[in-house]
Amino acid sequence: MSDTKQEIQQLIDNNQIMLFMKGTPDAPQCGFSNMVVQILTHLGVEYQAQDVLVSDEMRQGIKEVSDWPTIPQLYIKGEFVGGCDIVREMFEAGELQELLN
Repeated sequence: MSDTKQEIQQLIDNNQIMLFMKGTPDAPQCGFSNMVVQILTHLGVEYQAQDVLVSDEMRQGIKEVSDWPTIPQLYIKGEFVGGCDIVREMFEAGELQELLN
């Protein structure tokens, strides 16, 4: 496993809620990342975020770890939840709130 993949796995393992996104929560670099940040902020949960734009290795590595082609990617309690559309749908259905409690 590459160093980058190990770093990604450690972030997932060491944080209850981990968001891999383009940009930072204070300055999202895409609308999809911004949407997930807004949902998590609305729910008032603490989470960690990793900017995948810091390196090509990080951006590609997270796609390989999750086997998911797009960013953002949300992990809760070590499990891959999904990207923007899935997170939004779960939020609207009340499922995300249940998963976080």
